[in-house]
Amino acid sequence: MTKRFWILFAPIGLLVTLLGGCFQPPFDMPDASVIRYEDGRAVPPDCAKLAVPSGLTDAGVRQPSVAWGCSTYTNLAAQIAHPQDLVQPAQVGPADAAVAANAMRRYEQDKVMSLDKNSSRDAK
Repeated sequence: MTKRFWILFAPIGLLVTLLGGCFQPPFDMPDASVIRYEDGRAVPPDCAKLAVPSGLTDAGVRQPSVAWGCSTYTNLAAQIAHPQDLVQPAQVGPADAAVAANAMRRYEQDKVMSLDKNSSRDAK
């Protein structure tokens, strides 16, 4: 029984494993450039313009369309702290590796320093 089981079901399992990752979103899926900058704020994309008709039907009834990436880009637009950065990004200063290394060393040695009360506040 065991040998027969493997002969029958091993090819099916292999096929399912190989084809399991075949589903891909459409090639023309939008990127982050659909987020616009207008009047000092980030504007999310119009989801109706991103909608792609579904190729699936259920008993002859067409399924709802899919707006690939719409919720992702809408949430991203809502989270942008400085929308001007979309048009003109701020310059990035040099990294201070010594400060970062010292912070990691203090963390590993359980000698974490408390926040400086003059330049920061406790997160609550």
